[in-house]
Amino acid sequence: MFGAISYREIRMKRVMMMMIVWMLMVIIGTGVGADHKRNAYATMMYMGTARDYEFYVAIRVMLRSLTNLRVNADLLVIASRDVPLHWIHALEHEDGAKVVVVENLKNPYNNHDRFKLSLNKVYAWSLVEYERVVMLDADNLFLQNTDELFQCGDFCAVFINPCIFHTGLFVLKPSSKVFNNMLHDLEIGRDNPDGADQGFIGGYFDHLLDQPMFHPPPNASTLLNGTFRLPLGYQMDASYYYLRLRWSVPCGPNSVITFPGAPWLKPWYWWSWPVLPLGIQWHHQRLQTLGYRSEMPLVLIQTMLYLGIIIVLTTRLGGRPKLCHWGAADHRINVAIIQTSCLKAIAIFSILVSYTLPCLLIPHTIHPILGWALYLLGSFALSCVAISVFVLPMVAVLTPWLGIIGALLVMAYPWYDDGVVRALSIFGYAFCFSPLLWISMGKIGSSLRISLEREALFLPTRLTDSTQPDHASNKFF
Repeated sequence: MFGAISYREIRMKRVMMMMIVWMLMVIIGTGVGADHKRNAYATMMYMGTARDYEFYVAIRVMLRSLTNLRVNADLLVIASRDVPLHWIHALEHEDGAKVVVVENLKNPYNNHDRFKLSLNKVYAWSLVEYERVVMLDADNLFLQNTDELFQCGDFCAVFINPCIFHTGLFVLKPSSKVFNNMLHDLEIGRDNPDGADQGFIGGYFDHLLDQPMFHPPPNASTLLNGTFRLPLGYQMDASYYYLRLRWSVPCGPNSVITFPGAPWLKPWYWWSWPVLPLGIQWHHQRLQTLGYRSEMPLVLIQTMLYLGIIIVLTTRLGGRPKLCHWGAADHRINVAIIQTSCLKAIAIFSILVSYTLPCLLIPHTIHPILGWALYLLGSFALSCVAISVFVLPMVAVLTPWLGIIGALLVMAYPWYDDGVVRALSIFGYAFCFSPLLWISMGKIGSSLRISLEREALFLPTRLTDSTQPDHASNKFF
């Protein structure tokens, strides 16, 4: 009996062990399947432009903002092989993205500008493991979850231009057939008006303007077929905001802001705000997601440098340097007086350097408030150097500095009725301030001229004193 009971217990234990193993396999299998979702938000990254790092930061902020919105899709980056490995590592392990490394597609249109490799966007059609892909540019600012876009058809895009859709955001159904057709079109050099992705994809789907508007089906599991136009709310051009200083896009949810303007006015640059009011909104998202840890060491170093310059100039001993230089050699005096026009040019150039050099040294992707504060500190410190070296009036040299502060306050004023009033206020301020700037330049020139005349007045006396024989030293001869 004892042996029989033991045998049954052993069998029961074996059965339980097998059930546990089976359950673990099911759980592991479910986890692996859950790791790969049906749809994906994708963007691309390639190297070879002067702003590679800025776009890398923009992509990371966009990916993290999508994560914060709890999108039910994979985050995908189509990266060229020359993207640095530590960038790929950060995208995968810190931002939760999947990186697909590809070879750059050859651009047959001899386009040598920053869009030369933008045709890598064609790789989105090769992602056949997904049902739908939302392809994105890095300059998209998401305001809310847009997972309903995955219900759209084979191709869907927004017309921010009345006749041309924008490729900064579009929905596609991956297809090997479409991908191969596009590669063939690239090989034969099909007509492309701009030599980039905008013209190429726009030419491939040239019938989209005649298609119906996309409206998400009530059933979230329903997938539409065919091509559709997306409502403008999925690609709200930032320039529309600047006219009324608020969003009032009636068609579709106000979900995504895009910044298709000049590259140097993208929202991630510190000077984008308050020049463009929406810049601070992008930096607000970065502050909540990625932060500014990578830029802060350089900001602290520059801050200490500028503060050191100011402290040295305010506490240094001795008089100011002379504008003239003289010396003696072999009892002959060589006097070199700097010409007034040359001195003016050097002084004005030093002032220009004082106001431009800090702008070049500040990390481009720092927060605007930190960026402008560091710029004002740096320009003040370097202006003090010019004041000390050329014996210039402080108020005249710092007049542009005060004018910049005033312009920032005028642009950052948050209670304008609309963009027209804001623009008129900025132009009015510039018109009123320009005479003060002109007067300050005149005072700087007058100060330099007076200093030269003073040096020239006392120069003969100094030369006479320097040429008098020293009788005390010659009494032994």
